[in-house]
Amino acid sequence: MRKAGGAAACAGRAALALALITSPARAQAGYQPSAANLAAREWFRDARFGMFIHWGIYSVLQDDAWVMNTRRLLLPEYETVAAQFDPTRFDAAAWVALARAAGARYITVTTKHHDGFAMFDSRVSDWDVVDRTPFRRDVIRVLADECRRQGIGLFLYYSQLDWHHPDFYPRGGTGRNTGRPEGGDFGRYLDFMDAQLRELLTSYGPVAGIWFDGQWDRGGDWRLARTYRMIHDLQPAALIGSNHNGWFQPGEDIALFERMLPGTQNARLDSARALRLPMEMSETINGSWGFRLWDRDHKSASQLIRELVEAAGQDASFLLDVGPMPTGEIQPEFVERMRGIGRWLERYGQSVYGTRGGPIAPRPWGVTTQRGERVFVHVLSWQDPLLALPALPRRVRAATAMADGSRVAFQEMSDGVTLVLPPRAAGEVDQIVVLELTP
Repeated sequence: MRKAGGAAACAGRAALALALITSPARAQAGYQPSAANLAAREWFRDARFGMFIHWGIYSVLQDDAWVMNTRRLLLPEYETVAAQFDPTRFDAAAWVALARAAGARYITVTTKHHDGFAMFDSRVSDWDVVDRTPFRRDVIRVLADECRRQGIGLFLYYSQLDWHHPDFYPRGGTGRNTGRPEGGDFGRYLDFMDAQLRELLTSYGPVAGIWFDGQWDRGGDWRLARTYRMIHDLQPAALIGSNHNGWFQPGEDIALFERMLPGTQNARLDSARALRLPMEMSETINGSWGFRLWDRDHKSASQLIRELVEAAGQDASFLLDVGPMPTGEIQPEFVERMRGIGRWLERYGQSVYGTRGGPIAPRPWGVTTQRGERVFVHVLSWQDPLLALPALPRRVRAATAMADGSRVAFQEMSDGVTLVLPPRAAGEVDQIVVLELTP
C-alpha cells in the first residue's frame, strides 16, 4: 500500500485526481449512485466470492473463448459452429447448485463474448442461441430463473468488443482476420449494443450488475455516459463494472481486476481506492477462459483458496472461472476444486464473508481481514513459531486459533504485537489467528 504523507504522496494524489478528471472516457459525469445502488455495493463487498462462467458456441471447438481470433477463422467458417451447438446435458440447476456448494454468493455469466454470439434470445439480431443453434433455448433466461430460485446473485457479462458485427469499425487489435468489410458505422454498432443491453435489463428480472469487457481493444468515443445512464435508469441497483484496464470512470460501481490484484501496487488500485469502489479480481482454474480440451494445468483447491484469501486481504472479491464443456457439463476437475473451496469456506468463511481488508497491509507471510472488532490474521506462508505484527489500531484483548478455538499466546508492545503460533497442521492452507480488539 502506498504510504501517505510528504510531498511525493501529495503529488501522487494530485496526479491521480487529474487523471480521473481528464480521462478521455469520462463516462457518466456527475453520477450519484442511488440508495439501492449503494446498498448493492455493500452486498457485493460482503459476498466476497463468485463463480464466473465463460460459455458459448466456441466451446464446440474446445479451444478457449478466444478461438475465433487465435485460429483466424473467417465469418462463414465460424458461423458453421453455431449449427453444432446442442448441449443436451446443460442443467442450470446443477450449475447454480455447484456455485452454492463452492460458497459462491453470485454468478457472472457471458451473455455475449468477443465473437458477438448472444446466449440469449435477442430481438435485434439472429446471431444468437435461439435462432442459430439446434439447442434453441435461451440460456440466460433459464439461468436467471434458477439463480433467483436458489438465491444467487447474477451478473451479466457483455463484451463491448465484437468480432462478428460489421459496424464494429475501425477494428481494434483483435478480430482483424474474419473477412468483414473494411468499413462500418461505429455509432450504429453502439446503438445495437445498447439495444441488446436494454433487452438484458428488461427481460430477465433484476440482475446484480453488468460486467463489461473489451473496451481495451479500441480507442475513441464509446458513448459510455449514455450507456451507463440507461443501465442505471433501468435498474438503479445494478452494479456496473468494466474490465477496461484503465482508470475507473464515473458511473462505474465496482472496479474489476483481471489476474492482477493480490499484493500489487499499481495505479489502477489507487484509482479504485480513490473512488471508494468495491473491487473484484477474476481468475481461472487453469490457463483458459472457456473450455480448452488439452489445458491440464489445473491449480489445486489449496492454491485457489490462497488466492481467494489474498484478494479478501486487499478488500476485494474473488471471481473464479469455470468454462463448461460443449455438452453443457462442467468438467470434473473444476467441480472438484470448487467443492474443495466450499468445504474450506464452510469452516472458515466468517474470516472472509462480510469482512473488509484488515489493518495490516499484505505481507510476505499473508494478509489480514477485519469485521468489527475482530481481526483475522491469515498466515499463508510462515513456518517459525513467532510472528511479529505492526501496531494495531487498538489493544488486543484475546487471540485464538480459528481451527480449534484454542488460545494463542501473544505479547503486545508499543510498536507491535508478537504472536506465538501453534504448530502448523499438515496440509493446513491458511493458519488463521483471530484477534479480539478492545472496543
